[in-house]
Amino acid sequence: MPLSPLPVNQAVGSLPGLKEPRLLAGGDGRCWLLWLEQRPQERGRTTALIRCFGAPTSAAFELTPAPINLRSRVHDYGGNGLSADLDNDRLTLVWVSTGSLWTQAWRLPANETATPTALGDPMQLTRSDHGDFADGLLDLRRRCWIGVQEIDGCDALVRINLDQPEQDPDQLHQPADFLGYACLSPQGDQLAWVEWQQPAMPWDSSQLWLADIDSTGALQTPRCIAGGAGVSVFQPQWLPNGQLLVAEDSSGWWNLMLRQQDQWRRPWPMAAETAMPQWVYGMSTTAWDGEAVLAAVCAEGVWSLKRLWLDGRVDAVEQPFDDLAGLRASNGRAVAVASNSSTGAGLLELTLTDQGSCSWTHTPATKPFLQEADISRGEPLWFEGHEGKPTHAWYYPPAVSVNGAAPLLVKSHSGPTAMARRGLSLAIQYWTSRGWGVVDVNYGGSTGFGRSYRERLNRGWGEVDVADCAAAAQALIRTGRAHPEQIAIEGGSAGGFTTLACLCFTDVFHVGACRYAVCDLAGMAEDTHRFEACYLDQLVGEWPYEQTIYDSRSPLRHADQIRCPVLFFQGMKDRVVPPEQTERMASALRNNGIAVEVRFFEDEGHGFRDSAVQVQVLEETETFFRKHLGL
Repeated sequence: MPLSPLPVNQAVGSLPGLKEPRLLAGGDGRCWLLWLEQRPQERGRTTALIRCFGAPTSAAFELTPAPINLRSRVHDYGGNGLSADLDNDRLTLVWVSTGSLWTQAWRLPANETATPTALGDPMQLTRSDHGDFADGLLDLRRRCWIGVQEIDGCDALVRINLDQPEQDPDQLHQPADFLGYACLSPQGDQLAWVEWQQPAMPWDSSQLWLADIDSTGALQTPRCIAGGAGVSVFQPQWLPNGQLLVAEDSSGWWNLMLRQQDQWRRPWPMAAETAMPQWVYGMSTTAWDGEAVLAAVCAEGVWSLKRLWLDGRVDAVEQPFDDLAGLRASNGRAVAVASNSSTGAGLLELTLTDQGSCSWTHTPATKPFLQEADISRGEPLWFEGHEGKPTHAWYYPPAVSVNGAAPLLVKSHSGPTAMARRGLSLAIQYWTSRGWGVVDVNYGGSTGFGRSYRERLNRGWGEVDVADCAAAAQALIRTGRAHPEQIAIEGGSAGGFTTLACLCFTDVFHVGACRYAVCDLAGMAEDTHRFEACYLDQLVGEWPYEQTIYDSRSPLRHADQIRCPVLFFQGMKDRVVPPEQTERMASALRNNGIAVEVRFFEDEGHGFRDSAVQVQVLEETETFFRKHLGL
């Protein structure tokens, strides 16, 4: 039977986003699985669910029902808006909602089929005028939450009493600029965290800090113990034996190192990554599983699981998923958000054995909409990109037969430090089920290929990424897989900038679509939010002294060079890319006689959360492309 086109409401808008799973060990030997679920059909509301490890999905219980929305706005991107800890069967939650910290305790049942019992109503710990909070940990011995507060354009490491309503935060440490990712030592006598300073982003240069904790809970002698200029550190964590584990990339790869008695050692050198750019809080790629370090490792854009033993041995963990995030482990069990080319994202639960083998179960976030035979799988595509350098992409051929060369959609990811991942994307299958080929480009600057690959984009944004996306399309045209007159490109945020720059400065593409796109580099340098205020100094040049470079690469300054139709989508509450940029770009194109359509969404910000908006964006993008490519 011929493959039917995948309906738009199955491709987007129906799939909840699974985030930040964690394992909580109970006093009775049981292990509880807690995770966050972002629900597009509830306008992007994020909630927390819990069940016993290994229990069926039907046993999941929602701990934070509507209208609670677990969303932090620290640095505008947020992340890690929920903290949780378990003392025997008493679960303590602290979450961020509407700019405040809240807490509630729960009694977990002895019977796995029973539901938790709330121990009182939620209590508001901070007032709404205290700024934004994120990335906290619970210190139940001292009955406090320790995490990040952003207020009046500053970060601070603060402490909040778990038993006092609407209190003033107690400041523990003030960094020069940014901080986060705090972790408490097993004995509770030391705290480690990460700091970074403008103009660097945390994946450019960051430092690992350590402080002693005195009898009052105050921090003593904070000092930098790793990282520095040109070195990035990621996800510090303590092992039960008191060693401090952190990923750092002085070797050119984010590899793990261990600290004991003030000495560092690097037991597991590899040409692969064990970290990712820290855009949001709550990311986790390594965890102690009770016997070894369990690590998600990325090589050439593909993720795998490995057990790293303290004597330097490395064992592969055999399981079928190659797109992994949010890895956590406890006492021989582990969990991650996992997918592969034929299976959508879901919770991967692993039970590890002493012999190095494991058993696993995988619970997809939603039921499969496609048969395996109908899925277009990503094929690695290596081609000569900017300056002839080997560059990677995932190519998805049409899932239906096509007469001759197929129309091609080029995807330029956001970040621009993100990566094109191989896990099943129903949004990509939407196109391939309609006879399109799709190429998802890991242009220079992408993560997953080492620091030198990521640094290709330094001072080259608007040139390197543009050349790489054009070269990917040209490689597929040369081999007869893409029709030279039917090449479309789309992207959001930084990917939207790359899309517009491709339309300005190459003649490969014939139509484009942008979501909340950076249109004017000078405007972004002057108007964007605090987190990225100096980001363009690294990507483009020092602002404002090198404004000529900004002007030479800004699509808004070269709108007259775009000769094809463009579709724009923009949230009116976007604090990263102001809506005014989209309005000016669309107006400039209209004045040049270019076919332009613009859609504004009153309640959306930087990234669309509402299922209805997600459906509209995909459906209208396809309609626009078909119309202007004559399909």
